[in-house]
Amino acid sequence: VAAREATLKNELGQTSADLASTQKNLQTTTEEVVVAREPDPLRDPILEELASLVGDAIVETHVLPGKDMWVRVRPDAWAEVAHSVRFTLGARYFGFLSAIDWMPSPFGRSMDSEVDNLIKGAAEKKTETMSTGYAGGDTRFQVFARVANIKDHWGITLKADVGDENPSIETWTKVYAGADWHEREAWEMFGIDFVGHPALRKIYLPADFEGTPLRKDFPLLARMVKPWPGIVDVEPMPGSGDDEEGEDAS
Repeated sequence: VAAREATLKNELGQTSADLASTQKNLQTTTEEVVVAREPDPLRDPILEELASLVGDAIVETHVLPGKDMWVRVRPDAWAEVAHSVRFTLGARYFGFLSAIDWMPSPFGRSMDSEVDNLIKGAAEKKTETMSTGYAGGDTRFQVFARVANIKDHWGITLKADVGDENPSIETWTKVYAGADWHEREAWEMFGIDFVGHPALRKIYLPADFEGTPLRKDFPLLARMVKPWPGIVDVEPMPGSGDDEEGEDAS
């Protein structure tokens, strides 16, 4: 019994030591993650001020020190954040507004022409799990816009997730008049409703056209009937047989 107790004490001591070591490593790793990004004396104060203005409307931020910044916000605060960014932070220049459909195409590569397959006999690549980066979100559709403060030389990309079914978000036209036709385009091509927009009407498509062509599940019928031309003329690689023959012929 005494020997068993000694063994258990020894095992518990090792377990405690291992746990303490793991906690120390986790703390070190966490600290490394926190300090991994270099401070940005221009953009960090801007994000702090934006956070003080809109609070928990900010979902996440990304900063590339010395270059750029991205902010994802709650969709219900989309217009509020735009107002704060323009009238308080001074980003009066509107660049663009658009949308993304993150859904992988249900058609895969079935519509691609065989001439696009440059490597003959190569094994088909497995579909990898999609991971999103600076433009990423949690839903299928995402709206994003670019504005800038010309005077202080910084820009910011704002983005917001919209629902997968009947996606909608508040219009920016009351804050940035230039968002008018950008929202019309996103509505026409992605089917995203911009609530409060003065006149959502089509720009490119006929009035009676049905469907949203930039959604990934929109079938490109013309491409199904006739394969996409793809790469028609493929030049030989330097040093290949065809290239050498061409040199001999010349």
